[in-house]
Amino acid sequence: MNYVPGTASLIDDIDKKHLVLLRDGRTLIGYLRSIDQFANLVFHQTVERIHVGKKFGDIPRGIFIVRGENVVLLGEIDLDKPCDTVLQQVSIEEILEEQRLQQQAKQETEKVKMQVLKDRGLSVPKADNLDEY
Repeated sequence: MNYVPGTASLIDDIDKKHLVLLRDGRTLIGYLRSIDQFANLVFHQTVERIHVGKKFGDIPRGIFIVRGENVVLLGEIDLDKPCDTVLQQVSIEEILEEQRLQQQAKQETEKVKMQVLKDRGLSVPKADNLDEY
């Protein structure tokens, strides 16, 4: 197999099942159908997989277009390898509730951290203000 530079190297991966991790933290699983010179990807039969602890849930998304600059990781899923996962699949409603509870706990922890820093005379810029610098 010859080396092909850039996104052209993904041509061999078309019509194979892939996992893609996005910049915003979402995980998508689907069949890669198309790519372009900017590494924009088109997935078919896509599901968004949400992990919370040892549970996961899949939300069907259908056809999904991903802008290339948002891709952190892209990997082919080996369909022939047996699944030996210890994760438990749960319903969409259950995983969304678990995710909401996890996010609330994280926000509470961040509030406590910010208060401790404030009490010590330190200030930390909010995450949404960091893009301005």
